[in-house]
Amino acid sequence: MGKSRNKKTQKFVKRKFAAMKKIINPKDMRFKENQEKAAKAAKAREGKDVRQVTQTSSALFFKYNMQLGPPYRILIDTNFVNFAIRNKIDIVQGMMDCLYAKCIPVVTDCVVAELEKMGSQYRVACRLVKEAAFERLPCLHKGTYADDCLIERITRHKCYMVATCDRDLKRRIRKVPGVPIMYVSQHRFTIERMPDDFGAPR
Repeated sequence: MGKSRNKKTQKFVKRKFAAMKKIINPKDMRFKENQEKAAKAAKAREGKDVRQVTQTSSALFFKYNMQLGPPYRILIDTNFVNFAIRNKIDIVQGMMDCLYAKCIPVVTDCVVAELEKMGSQYRVACRLVKEAAFERLPCLHKGTYADDCLIERITRHKCYMVATCDRDLKRRIRKVPGVPIMYVSQHRFTIERMPDDFGAPR
């Protein structure tokens, strides 16, 4: 009797399991829809920009640049030289009258190259920039676009001011904290974003 019961139960279990159907999980990756969703999600992850916070310079106390001090090193743009000549202002003397301190005008290779490209009309400016009073900075990058070169230098080194009359360049410099801008106004040099601008006209 016992053996016949065991046989019956085995048959019943076999039938029961045979009757059950295997169902694939709807989230299984074998489904084409799930594969497409996974591909879209991977693309979305690739498209997202990695958020980077630029490290602020140790020379800045909030927006106050503590590396600025006499003798002031002033990076000169191409059009600033032309405006100074047009207004008959001696560059070194005009800077000293504005800041009441010793000033060292600094010229990059890009600025000199731009003045040389402008032709014979700007030969006076080119000759002026090559004088011994102007400090020359070598450029290691490709091209001769002075604006990008000046922006790159002031973001790396906070010991410079920038002398320019170009509106677009001024707008770009204002985004860099702690960098004063010198320009020509009322036939003399004036300075912007400088805490101690004693000689600048109001």
